[in-house]
Amino acid sequence: MENDMIKFVYMINRIGGMSVDKFVEYHRHNHAPLFTSIPEAKKYVRKYVVSHPVAAEGYPQPAYDGLTEIWFDSWADHDAFFTSDNYLQKVQPDEKKFIDFSSVGIMVTEEKTVI
Repeated sequence: MENDMIKFVYMINRIGGMSVDKFVEYHRHNHAPLFTSIPEAKKYVRKYVVSHPVAAEGYPQPAYDGLTEIWFDSWADHDAFFTSDNYLQKVQPDEKKFIDFSSVGIMVTEEKTVI
């Protein structure tokens, strides 16, 4: 049940020298398919979303270039995913190709649906 899940939100910026368009393209079409291709994603991850800002009149410039949300049923599933060989050897090294780790914002939440 989604209300009981642990949700991880990673607010990310692109590495220096990478355009916003290239960042979005890489995040959506390279990294996301790589993430979802490992068996541990199918086994432990309940939902995985990548989002990118759109122009919105009357709103401030976005503080981040992108957002990744990952839902798990439990901390045990979280730990199993992030310590798996496939994540550590395939997915994590790919993150360095487009994410500026000096500016990552992270929030761990317990999502509760209100409406």
